[in-house]
Amino acid sequence: MATPQSDPSLSPLRTVAVVGLGTMGTGITEVLARAGREVIGIDVSESQAAGSLAALEASTTRAVARGRLTEQERADVLARVRTGTDLTAAADADLVIEVVPESYDIKHQVLRELDGIVRPETVLATGTNALSVTRLAADSARPERVLGLHFFNPAPAMKLVEVVSSVLTAPSAVAAVTDLALELGKEPVAVGDRPGFVADGLLFGYLNQAAAMYEAKYASREDIDAAMRLGCGLPMGPLALLDLIGVDTARTVLEAMYAESRDRLHAPAPVLKQLSEAGLTGRKSGRGFYTYEAPGSATVVRDALTPLDGAALTQGRPVRSVGVAGSGTMASGIAEVFAKAGYRVVLAARSEDKAQAAKARIGKSLDRSVGKGRMTAEAAAETLDLISAAGSYDAFADVDLAVEAVAEDLEIKQQLFATLDKVCKPGAVLATTTSSLPVVACARATSRPQDVIGMHFFNPAPAMKLVEVVRTVLTAEDVHATVREVCATIRKHPVDCGDRAGFIVNALLFPYLNNAIKMVEEHYASLDDIDAAMKLGGGYPMGPFELLDVVGLDVSLAIEKVLHREFRDPGLAPAPLLEHLVAAGCLGRKTGRGFREYARR
Repeated sequence: MATPQSDPSLSPLRTVAVVGLGTMGTGITEVLARAGREVIGIDVSESQAAGSLAALEASTTRAVARGRLTEQERADVLARVRTGTDLTAAADADLVIEVVPESYDIKHQVLRELDGIVRPETVLATGTNALSVTRLAADSARPERVLGLHFFNPAPAMKLVEVVSSVLTAPSAVAAVTDLALELGKEPVAVGDRPGFVADGLLFGYLNQAAAMYEAKYASREDIDAAMRLGCGLPMGPLALLDLIGVDTARTVLEAMYAESRDRLHAPAPVLKQLSEAGLTGRKSGRGFYTYEAPGSATVVRDALTPLDGAALTQGRPVRSVGVAGSGTMASGIAEVFAKAGYRVVLAARSEDKAQAAKARIGKSLDRSVGKGRMTAEAAAETLDLISAAGSYDAFADVDLAVEAVAEDLEIKQQLFATLDKVCKPGAVLATTTSSLPVVACARATSRPQDVIGMHFFNPAPAMKLVEVVRTVLTAEDVHATVREVCATIRKHPVDCGDRAGFIVNALLFPYLNNAIKMVEEHYASLDDIDAAMKLGGGYPMGPFELLDVVGLDVSLAIEKVLHREFRDPGLAPAPLLEHLVAAGCLGRKTGRGFREYARR
């Protein structure tokens, strides 16, 4: 089916010049031409201009093959594009979009030259994602016609466009560009002028923390990336994304953000400088955090840091039966996971009634799987038969692995571990599912801290593939090996991390969520714009405020406090707005009101 073409008569911006024909400039050119605009592509390099045209020809050929364009429409698109190396070609443009390198000197030079070429009413847009639009506008002869127009890569596919106003920008220019973005099939978000704007302002802080986590050797690059993909549903891990963006580009953005915020979370991790100055800038150079088949390739190849395949160096302990302590959603989900993998499971709670209710919840979950065709009725019945409910932890006497999934309260967990120490047989592995408390504190409540480890499942446990495997300084090697082997059997992806607050996922996720709240506190952007920016510009399955309301604002605040207490970084202090909402009892979906209001069931 052919893509409907926009009517260019709707917008006064009918002829657009694109200055800088790299990946982004080429993508923007295609978007404009397919929407019926006359496009003048300009680049100082003749080969770059020719390469851009060749890329457009190849892209439109693929679109025809996929039925998204007809041959005639393809010919029309190509006829609307001309390229050259002289800025004077922009003389007739209604809008000029510059996407030259992220350098004040280069951008100032381009804008100054354009001042002497374009008509007085022409709108000049900078595609910067890191530099001050105000500073660029102030150097122009017509600052009221200068604004930011930040597309996301790849421009033809990504829906978000940030429209950035400075204090000098004329509202009519903003309106014209916003209308154009809508006609291009994009979703424009209006933002003020500060480094990173909305999407990159939140994204790059998170990427920086991931780089620092890797640099500290807290977790491997593969485990950090897998944790964020599988634990948060992100399309790409942070270190792979840094390689895609360009390590040098990320460093430039972070330097600009830090210059304004002075927030240590924005101070570029030293590893970014080291890689940049060594020329290891990511995919474009063939090597960054990972090594690639060739410069520009997306194919990762083995290098000295790639983990070895094959058997573990240490043999794990045999596990045939598993005890799950708790009666909530997480406990029943974990019990279901183990039973589906063929383990005999003892599901124990503080009373027989609570344990039976948890088992009944598993039965309903299995029935839903049968209804969706994911398992047979016989398999569901056999799975449920593997689970026995018990009203006392004495039932754990013969289990090989005990997993606690009780309330996220250290005193409660320590009391339970003291009990497990008494009832579990020697050699049984004792695991906690804590997401934020110190595992070693649970271990020290027993006489066998070497047998204690963290197994942080994600909710809902039957669906989420990730398990964070958390070793303390006291955990035995064969206990770690046991849990890795068990994860393989239950078809979960284990990632190794040390015993510090937040482990991998929460340590990277919650500062990002906290920074989103600060944006709203500062009246920089609305909840809806921030959520839209992260879903459309970052590929996140949920916006930060949607996610906060699902997780629970009280749970989120507790995790923020733990992270702040552990790392003592002022930038991790919980946003006051989050504290105020929790104090008011607005905890998210579970109470009907959090950052948004919800219909009560």
